[in-house]
Amino acid sequence: MNYDGVVEKSETAAPVTIDARGHRCPVPTLKLVKALRTTAPGAIVRLLADDPLAEIDVPHFAASRGVEVVRIDRSPAGLSFLLRAPAAEEDAARRGNDAPPGVVSSS
Repeated sequence: MNYDGVVEKSETAAPVTIDARGHRCPVPTLKLVKALRTTAPGAIVRLLADDPLAEIDVPHFAASRGVEVVRIDRSPAGLSFLLRAPAAEEDAARRGNDAPPGVVSSS
């Protein structure tokens, strides 16, 4: 919702769902990276994963790239992450460094 209380399109659209169940880290995070490259700024993405390490890796990646972790649900079937893609200006600022967290790009 923007500051006027108007619901923006990205908030009402169904989330993009990435099913990374059955894959071990870092694959769930890599699938998230790929999806975020094609989603609109502020879009909601749902990531499904059953590797327990995803509970550490995904929030760490999100924090390093300006992706908001809206919610994490845990169940016997695994994890469900609800994430919001960064706003356009945040995304543009981060796009110049696609290196993993902690690695500074040489360009």
